[in-house]
Amino acid sequence: MSLNVSGVLAWVAGSGAVQGLIIGATFAYLTTVLILDAVARAETTTVHGWSAIRRVGQPGNGVLVRAALQKALPVVNVFEEAAYWTATRDGSGKRLSGEHAYRLHFPAGQLPPGDAFWSLTATDTVGYLVTGPTGRSSVDDHSGLVKNADGSVDVLLQSRQPPGAAPNWLATPPGRFKLMLRAYLPVADADYEVPPVVEVRS
Repeated sequence: MSLNVSGVLAWVAGSGAVQGLIIGATFAYLTTVLILDAVARAETTTVHGWSAIRRVGQPGNGVLVRAALQKALPVVNVFEEAAYWTATRDGSGKRLSGEHAYRLHFPAGQLPPGDAFWSLTATDTVGYLVTGPTGRSSVDDHSGLVKNADGSVDVLLQSRQPPGAAPNWLATPPGRFKLMLRAYLPVADADYEVPPVVEVRS
């Protein structure tokens, strides 16, 4: 007896049970995503506009927390080994935009902690890196950042290169953008707070 494929497909298309299974599976998936996102938000702390998930990678996390944090930060070590801070808003709560210029001021001795290295990158909202005329897409502890007279360091964040400040300049895209600061191996100060990004008004 030959199989009537078109008849089977017609039955599947008209079957309320099959449609119910598809709709149910879709709702289950969307519900799972919403739950995981909610758990990740609950585990995220934000200080000065910088967000971090400090419990990521810890063996004591339950299944739900592990799944949520894995979705938010895939393949990430524990915070004490590799710390990640992200920012989409400045210290006053306004969205970061390449239409404005910003300053990230590190007081003397308060650069990101880490026995390996740290880096600061700017990306567009999709996640693509920004490369300025200097040819680099980040500033880090090997960028030759110029210190102020008091030992502090200012990183300038803007779309156009400021005069005479190339070592301390990180190019930003013309539209909205986000920042990621990474510090590696190990984080010496688990309570370290990244300074706020401050808009520079002309």
